[in-house]
Formats: sequence, C-alpha cells, structure tokens
Amino acid sequence: MFTRPLAAVLLLTALSPLSFAADASAQRPLPKRIVFLGDSITYAGQYVEFVETYFRLKSPGRDLEILDIGLPSETVSGLSEEGHAGGKFPRPDLHERLERVLSKAKPDLVVACYGMNCGIYLPFAEDRFAKYRDGMERLRKACAAHGAKVLHVTPPVFDEVKGGKPGYTDTLARYSAWLLSQPKAGWDVVDVNGPMTRHLAEQRAKDPKFFLAGDGVHCNEAGHWLIAKEILLHFGAKGITAAPDPKAMLSAFPNGDAVLKLVQQRQRLLKDAWLTETKHTRPGMKTGLPLAEAQAKAVELQKQISELTKTNP
Repeated sequence: MFTRPLAAVLLLTALSPLSFAADASAQRPLPKRIVFLGDSITYAGQYVEFVETYFRLKSPGRDLEILDIGLPSETVSGLSEEGHAGGKFPRPDLHERLERVLSKAKPDLVVACYGMNCGIYLPFAEDRFAKYRDGMERLRKACAAHGAKVLHVTPPVFDEVKGGKPGYTDTLARYSAWLLSQPKAGWDVVDVNGPMTRHLAEQRAKDPKFFLAGDGVHCNEAGHWLIAKEILLHFGAKGITAAPDPKAMLSAFPNGDAVLKLVQQRQRLLKDAWLTETKHTRPGMKTGLPLAEAQAKAVELQKQISELTKTNP
C-alpha cells in the first residue's frame, strides 16, 4: 500500500468512484479498436497503459481493444540525423511500415504522438518543419484510406536543462502550435506539450532539481501520467482532473492496482507481437511472440481483468 500524508488521504476519499459518475454521460463515443502510434515514449507505453486501465475500471463491460504499436526512434517526418545510433541505423520512418500496420491491425482510431524525434534535436528550421507537416498529412491520408480516424497528440515537452540541445524546446512548441491550429481544418488534436511545459516550469520553480524526463526526452511516470490525463480529458473523463497521479486514479476503484498490473502484462505482451507481425525494420528490437500465441495469452489476461472489474459501476 502507498503511504500518504493526511491531505492526500482526504483527496483520495473525495476521489471515490462517484467522483467519476459524470464521466459516462460526458464521454465521447469510444471506438472499438484504438491503435497508438509513436516513438520510444509511446513504445514505453505507460501513458497507454494508464488510459486503458482507466476505461477498464470505469466501463468494465465496454467492447474495447487498445493496441500500442509505437516504435523507438521513429519519426513521421522521415528525417534522421547524421550518425544516429552511433551510425548503426537511420531513424525509422513511420511511412515505411504504416500500410502494414493499418492493413493488419485495422484500427477504428489511430492516436498518433510524433514530433520528439522529427526535428532531429536541432533549432527550428522551416525545411524540417515542412517535412513534419507533410508527414502528418500523409499519415492522415493513409488512415482515411483504411477508414480510420486520427487523434493527434502534440509532442511532449523537451527539457533542455536535462537534455541540452539548445532551441529544441522551442522547436517542439512550434510543432505543437501548428497541430493545435489544425482543428479548424477538422483535425482532432490533444495538447500535451502545453500542460507538460507549464507543469515542468511550476514544479521546477519550487524545486530546481525537478524533472519529467531524466535525459530531457523519455518521460518518467509523472510525465506519462500528464500525457494520459490529457487524452482521458479529451475523451470526456472530467473526473480525472482531480487525480494528481496514477495512484490516486487507481485508488478510486476496487482492485485498481491489480488491474493496472494485468493491463501492463497484456500491453507489453501484445506490443512486441504486433511489431514483429507488422515487420518493422528497426534493429535491436525484441522479437515478439507469434501474434496468435500472444493474442491467446492476452485473452486469458483479459478474463482476469474482467473478473476484477465485474462489480465496478
């Protein structure tokens, strides 16, 4: 069990399942199959696991499949810096594998989080920005051809204090601002860059050693929670606003910790299987189980999740 000061205990008392009662009516219709695409932050997958766990706890009877098929180092821009990975291989380009992913996974919705690698850690330049914009347009066109909608997630904040690369925080802020201008063209966009930037600044003002990513890039649990929280809010989970961390969210439901552990097992089993099945070309990745074998194991894990959540409201 987690130990907390009295104030936190009182907060968790307020975060009873009833606190989320308004979410059901406010939620957007949730597609049956959602595929998350992105780079190493998405492959790490904590934010995806938090999103899925919330819906398993809140709506246990929902017919829902959430797949994480993120690939480390990947870009949507198709760019790669000189000597990437010590010269072993260039950054993977999403568009090399996208058709295979869409054909095999058959998503109703693609949640795409790209940008962190797309400016290749350099100050803003119009030519690289143009490649990012073009890559996003190509992503949308490919998804539309397969009948899948797209939810864009702005790139997480880059922390120059931890990661160096002067000017790159601004690069990603500009990429995010462009994405956030696209709803006028009918795009669906979630902003995580802004909330993460504000949170980082607020916390660092209190504690100069605070960080969301030890290397400036790869989020810790707090960073993943901020991403998950914005996605959940976008889907109408307004009750999540009061949850300062995943522990608070989990404590609001019976068996929350146990369900998260099972979701993590299921996600981590399936992501490698799906990456192997869709034949990514990035060296150094773990070979997943044959997809049918992984799916059979996933079914058994889902049965355990359903048993733990069957009494949830």
